Amino acid sequence: MNIDQIFKNNQDWVNEKLGLDPNYFKNLSEGQNPEVLYIGCSDSRVTAEEIMGAKPGEAFILRNIANMVSNLDLSAMSVINYAVSHLKVNHIIVCGHYGCGGVKAAMQSQDLGILNPWLRNIRDVYRLHKQELNNIKDEEEKYRRLVELNVQEQCVNVIKTADVQIAYRSRNLTVHGWVMDMGTGKLIDLKIDFDKVLKDIMEIYHLD
Repeated sequence: MNIDQIFKNNQDWVNEKLGLDPNYFKNLSEGQNPEVLYIGCSDSRVTAEEIMGAKPGEAFILRNIANMVSNLDLSAMSVINYAVSHLKVNHIIVCGHYGCGGVKAAMQSQDLGILNPWLRNIRDVYRLHKQELNNIKDEEEKYRRLVELNVQEQCVNVIKTADVQIAYRSRNLTVHGWVMDMGTGKLIDLKIDFDKVLKDIMEIYHLD
């Protein structure tokens, strides 16, 4: 995209919003009250607001390679803390997508330099679900299933955070695992059974 075109697009957008509401930016500058924290992939084809139809102020957003939630990632932990403890979001969405380059790279046995520590988190997901994944003979199907399982494990990582555990005491906070199908543009709710997934570990992570 041409840099000059970006500024033209921005001015067109400003003019459009002001044409609909002269106070649009004044109101927008007064604060945010999003219902949703969206954790998605940095892939340039998967823009969170566009696929959800979200307007400015409706979703707090974190994006990184392969929609990861690592407790060692201060950016992710800070976003979750702010969204849950200060913005009081009611929904946390982890959204992966079929065709994810990060997941694909993690399936390959090669040295990827600076990406190695990050991709190891996805390889750990493969390790946890090795039996199921190795029973899938079709490579594309296995790839798509790892995308789904990665979303599931990142949702688990969200639930294990102290901020989410504390929030569960006082309000209805819901975690969702979704996948975007790049071939159709549709969002798919994985309908993860968290009670089943978490039953053997929550005694460790539950905060009294």
